[in-house]
Parts: sequence; structure tokens; C-alpha cells
Amino acid sequence: MGSNVEQAVGNSSDSFSGPDKDFGKQYYATQLGSYDEMYADEEKTRPYWADFFSSIERLGVEELERRRHEIQRLLRENGVTYNVYGNEQSQARAWRLDPIPLLISHEEWPLIESGLQQRAILLDLILQDLYGEQHLLKKGLLPVDLIFGHQGFLLPCVGTIPSLSSCKHRQLTVYSANLARGPNGRMWVVDDLAQAPSGFGYVLENRTVMTRAMPDIFRETQVRRLSGFFKAFRQALNHLAPNNKDNPRVVILTPGPLNETYFEHAYLSSHFGYTLVQGDDLTVRDGKVWLKSLDGLQPVDVILRRVDDSFCDPLELLIYSRLGVAGLLEAVRRNNVAVANPLGSSILENPGLLAFLPRLAKYFLNEDLILPSVATWWCGQAIERDFVLSNLSRMVVKPINSRNKQAIFAANLSTTELDLLKAQIKAKPYQYVAQELISFSTVPAFVDQHIEPRNAVLRNFVVSDGMGYCVMPGGLTRVAKAKDEKTVSNQAGGVSKDTWILTVKPEKPVTVWTQLERNGVVDAVNEPLTSRAADNLFWLGRNIERIDLAARLMRTVLAKLHETQEFKDDIDAAGLTILLQSLTQVTGTYPGFATGRADLFKSPEAELLSMVKNSQKPGTLPSNIRSFYQAAFSIRDLWSLEIWRYIDNIHRRWFLKVVNGEVTINQLPKHIEELMTNIVAFTGLTTESMRHESGWLMLDSGRRLERSLSLIALLRALLKPDLSDILHHQILEALLVCTDSLGIYQRRYRSMIQLPRVLELLLQDPSHPRSLVYQLQQLSEHIAALPRDRIGTQLSMEERLILKIHTEAKLLVVEQWVEYGKSGLPFELDQLLVNIDSSLKQISEVIARAYFSHSLVPQLIKDTAVEDEY
Repeated sequence: MGSNVEQAVGNSSDSFSGPDKDFGKQYYATQLGSYDEMYADEEKTRPYWADFFSSIERLGVEELERRRHEIQRLLRENGVTYNVYGNEQSQARAWRLDPIPLLISHEEWPLIESGLQQRAILLDLILQDLYGEQHLLKKGLLPVDLIFGHQGFLLPCVGTIPSLSSCKHRQLTVYSANLARGPNGRMWVVDDLAQAPSGFGYVLENRTVMTRAMPDIFRETQVRRLSGFFKAFRQALNHLAPNNKDNPRVVILTPGPLNETYFEHAYLSSHFGYTLVQGDDLTVRDGKVWLKSLDGLQPVDVILRRVDDSFCDPLELLIYSRLGVAGLLEAVRRNNVAVANPLGSSILENPGLLAFLPRLAKYFLNEDLILPSVATWWCGQAIERDFVLSNLSRMVVKPINSRNKQAIFAANLSTTELDLLKAQIKAKPYQYVAQELISFSTVPAFVDQHIEPRNAVLRNFVVSDGMGYCVMPGGLTRVAKAKDEKTVSNQAGGVSKDTWILTVKPEKPVTVWTQLERNGVVDAVNEPLTSRAADNLFWLGRNIERIDLAARLMRTVLAKLHETQEFKDDIDAAGLTILLQSLTQVTGTYPGFATGRADLFKSPEAELLSMVKNSQKPGTLPSNIRSFYQAAFSIRDLWSLEIWRYIDNIHRRWFLKVVNGEVTINQLPKHIEELMTNIVAFTGLTTESMRHESGWLMLDSGRRLERSLSLIALLRALLKPDLSDILHHQILEALLVCTDSLGIYQRRYRSMIQLPRVLELLLQDPSHPRSLVYQLQQLSEHIAALPRDRIGTQLSMEERLILKIHTEAKLLVVEQWVEYGKSGLPFELDQLLVNIDSSLKQISEVIARAYFSHSLVPQLIKDTAVEDEY
């Protein structure tokens, strides 16, 4: 747009403008020399934008700001994140969504849609040719240096991609293009994404949140639905399966929770019901891909990969990759598994191809490109190289092998830097392309309660539909963080927008699920639990119990500290000393209070604050909370939205308010109470909402095992010998408080607290959820229910171990060893608890070897040392 409009938002807090001003000028200042999505020309707003902003104006600034906060709240509670590389503190950055969507009219959309379909078909044909007959290279339609000099061309993949004549579907399953509108209002393709395009999971989440936060605006605007695309996506993956097409096992291969778009991997896994796997979860046996699960090896039919293709097979591709599956390419050759997108498809992301696409469109389709690419020159040809060098200051230069390399804006370089770039191009011209520097269009964005222009790029998504392609009627729009910035990536802090394709009449939603004939029978499908997921669930259960006990003991310590400071009683001080020492012993945060230094017991505040704020020291509350969150995030796909909100609350609120906040010792009890409330909510939801199958059994086994260990540690730390009656009573009461057992004790015994009765309750009461026997009983039942190969009727090692200690705990006669009126644990009882502790740790190791080893399937594991002992 050519006008220099500098109109500001109206002064009224209830509206955006005065009624007597031109509608197009009253909202925000456009950028001189750029095309703006709102305007048909310098003075006229597009009608659909005018209608949209009429609705926005009715809301007013304050209401729009409230809805923006609601959007961010929903995204945060839903756990929508984007990991940022290279900055540990900024990892898992909250996803940001602007309440003002990008609007595209129903008149313009068919041209964009057909252009994307044409481009996907063209790239599919190029892919098949390059890994097949290679006519394009033989006829000189593509330079050999451009293809063989690109890291994305994988020689071992030649011959693995069938030609169109030999199969009934396209090989390029998913395709994405970044579009930008130039100053003339025309859409241009900035780059093609064909390896593992990301973003359509975020599109679905953006749409879900927008329809909840802006339902009235969404209905009034009449927007195309996204469900048809996702139904086509599911069908496309099913059609890829070489076997078992009616019910194929589809897995999503992710690099892991540190990947920038890991949320999307987990989100799509949950949305479609596909198993989320990492490379170690899969193995190749006899040319077939298998999923390692608690139930043994399960065949895999289709892999939707989110791992770069060169990392997918360390046997034939990058040998140092830890993300892939050794032998995967051989399984593809034998047509025993399908991979979407095919291994080798990253060659299509070579930016040098853009310069040759018009000619290839004529060759394959006898058509001109509907959506042209940004003007591109590959420097491997002399004429093009000389042109680029002569006009370098007006170019954007990109290495063709551009993984982790930023585009170079030559206009921003100094003379010395420009000369260095020229020398690099001359030395290896085939490694560089140059593109025309164009100005992106601007779109309205809601920033600091104003509507302002931001440069934008639209990412569209296309999925194969038999011999054609289905285009998502929407997309992921990203806008720059600041007004004059050109970079719109999420890594650079860009903000996302929902993209609304307008329609003349409302559309009905389309279910993504397969529709059966009337009276059709649906068979239940149980997705297997991977050994990696089982490992994370087990340790998540252990960590939540560690957090729970540490929080309860810390709460008891703080109450005793307050009491000691208020009454200055020597017995209270002695009780505080025992509690502080026990806190260090139980949590393992040595040296802590175990040093016996008198100054620490007189002024314990600094050490206590360290235990709740220092996330780097093992055993502290934030350290355990971080371990809990990392385990939960690694299996993000397994959690319901409600459960995830409490997982996020446990982690985010503690780190926000305590670790990174200015918290005092007197404020700690409030934060601990909030933490414990979230823990109770999490454990309650997992018990009531998760199916009690292998995953829940692993989670609860971890909890029961850790609660047993914690109880034993607490008993041995607190029950000191030779205490006065008053001090002994205080310690027993603290023990009951820490184990949430004081009320039960008072209702049951109705007398003063006595050690034998306390031990009877905490060790042997089978109906008390905090007792040792209760934990061992639950653990025994869980272990028996886990899948396991057996030899006849022989018990597994972990079954023998748990049977032994469970029996010993039940046969214990407390009065035989514990005398009334005496404090401390008798030697015999202490040794029994030590033996149970050792056996529980042994059970943990046996479970890990049996179920968590990524190189083994569950089997009967023999351990001579343990067998000889019993």
C-alpha cells in the first residue's frame, strides 16, 4: 500500500475509533510501501475485513484484551508449547496466538488451493523421478551438481520410492508451503516443505481455542472447517500401509521431548490415537519393523516421521544418529513398512529447485505455475552466478544445505562482509542460491491494546488423497514480533494467528473417524504401551511420592519452627532438631542438617529455602518436581487435558512462585498447601480417569514402591532412642501428621499416642492407604497383573521378592519387639525394615530390566544371585 497512514487507535476505552473517520484508516498505521491485507487500495477496506472489524468494534478494547488473556490461559492450560533451542530457561515457551485472525476471501481461496495442489503433484513427480529413472538429470532439466551436491539427496534411497505407474497413490503424503504476499498483492511461494512438515497440529489447537474464546465472531464470520483435512490425513496414512490396510498400526516417530515441536507430536498422537515412539522404541527383525512394548513385539505398518530422513537409519544413512531405527531402509525396500514422507524427500526442500520449477511444470504437466516462487537464482550456472554477484546487495542469499543456517540479507552486510560472501560464492557457487528481496504483506495484529501492522507468512498444508491432493482450508499464519521485523519464525519470538478461509454459507463439521455401515461392529483397539513410556510412568509415580513426602515433612518442620520461635521451649527446639535432621536424611539432600552444626539449627531458614528453591541439588523439592515434569512431558500423548493441567500446575506454579519468586519462610506454608492440593488432584484424576491397564499399573507401582521406601526412611529417621516422654510424644505426633494418619489414629485408639500402636497402624493395617502392608499388597497385585512370559507356574523374580517381604510385614508382631514407654526402633525391627528397603530397591531394578530395557522384550529374567538367596 502506498499511503503513509499514521492513524492511532481512538481514545475511548470502549471503541477503536471515532465514527466520522474513514473505516480503513481508523484502526492502525500501515507500513509505507507494503501491501496490507485489510485494504483493497489506499483508501478502501476490503468488505470482509470491514464486517469483521465491525464485530470487533462492538466488543471494545477491554473485552478484546480480556479475550486475548482467555486465549493465552487456554493455551497454557492445554500445555501448548514451542521449545526454543540453545536457551535452557526458555525451553517449552508458551505458544502465543493473536486474537485477530488472517482472513482470506472465498473468491481468492480457490486460486491458492489449486496452486498448492498443482505444486504438490509436481513435487511428487520430481521425487519419484530423482529416486527412480532420473530422466530429469539425464535430459539436463536439472543440473547434476544441484541434486548430488545437496545433503537431502540420499543415494541409498534410490529405488525405494515407487513410480506413479506402479502404485495407486501419491508418494509425497504431506506437503507444506510458506506463502507471502508481495507488494503487488500476489501470493508467492517462499519455500517448500516436504520432509516432515510441522505446524498443522498447532493449526488445530489454534482453531479449537479461537472457537472457545471468540465463538460469536467465529459464527458471524462463516469460516471453513478443518475437519475434512484431518479425515483425509487419517485416510492417507491408512492407504499407505503395505499390509493390514483395514486396521494398520500407525506410529509417530519423534526425536523426543527436546524437539522444538514436540507438543505437536504428542498432540497428533493423542488426537488420532497413534502411538508416539522414539527410535529406541522400534526394532527391525527379518526386514520388518516392530514396536517394543510391555506385551512383546508388535508389527508396525506405517511410520509418520517427524525425524529428518538422514537420521532415520544409522545403518545406511548417518551412522552417528541416535534418533532412528537401524535397518529401517531395508524394511522400506522390502515393502514391509511405509514411511511418510518417504526417506529422501528432503531433496525437495533444496532452495535451488525453485529456479527450475517453472520449466519442470511445463515438462510434467504442460502448465504454468499457478503460484510462482520468489525469484531465485542458483549460482551453479555461470550467467546466474554473475548476475547474483553484480546485484548481491539486493539479494537474500541461502546455502542450499541450509540446515541450522540462517538466510543472509546482503543489504545488512558491511563492505568487508559483502566481499567475504562474494568469495564464498565464487569458491563453491553450486552451494548457494540467491532470491529477490521482497516485502511481505502486513496484517492486523492486536498488540498492547492497539491494532498494528505486522509482516506475516502463511504456511499451508496439503495431504495426498489417492491420486490427488486435499488442501487444508486454513493454515498457520505467523507474524513478526516487532513492527519492522522481517523474521516471523517461532524461534525468533513470532506470534501465530488462526487463518480463516471465508465461505458463503456455514459448513457442517466432518468427523475424522471412519463411519461404519448401519449395524456395523466396532472392534476395540488397544494401543501397546512402549517400554520407554512404561519407564517414564514408573518414575513419574516415584517422583510424585517423593514430592508428596518432602512437602508434608517440610510443612511439619515449618510448623515446628514457628512454634519453637514463638514459645522458645527447649523440648520444642530438640524436636525441631530431630525433624531437621530427618528432612535431610529422608530427602537425601546431604550435607544439609546432617552436619550437626549448631548455627544451622538456630537459624535453619537459609537451608530450608535452599531445599525449596535450589533445582540443581538432587533431592530438593524443585529437583523432584522437575524430574516429575520431564517424565510427564516425555509421555505427553498419554495424558488427558484435565490431568495435564494439574501436571502443569505442579511444575509451573512452584517454579514461578517459589523457585523464581521472592518467597519468604513465612510464605512457604501457603505454597506447600497449594502444591499438595495439586498432587492430590493429580493422583485422584489418574486413579479415576486412566484405564487400569499396563500404563496405570506402572504409574501406581512406582507410587507404591516409593511410598514404601519413603515410609521406611521416615520411620528410621524420626524414631530416635532415649527420648523424654514429652519429646517422644511430639515426634510420634509429627510422624502421624507427615503420613496423614493422625486423624485415623485418634478415631481408632482414642488414647495418647503410643509407639506400638503407631507402628501397628503404619506398618500392618491393610485398610490404611498409607501403611506399609497396604503398599506391598497393591504392589503385589500390580506386578502379578503386568504382562510377562512365564515358564509353567513358576513365579517371576519380582513376584518372589514382593511375596517374601509382604509376608514378612504381615507376620510381624509389633509387641514382640516394641516395649510401651520406650522410644526408638528396636534393632530387630530396624533390620527387618532395612531388609525390606533393600528388597524394594531390588524389585525396582528387576522391573527395569524386565520392562524398560529398550534392547529386550519382556521375558523371564534369571538372576542367580537373587535365586540363590531364596
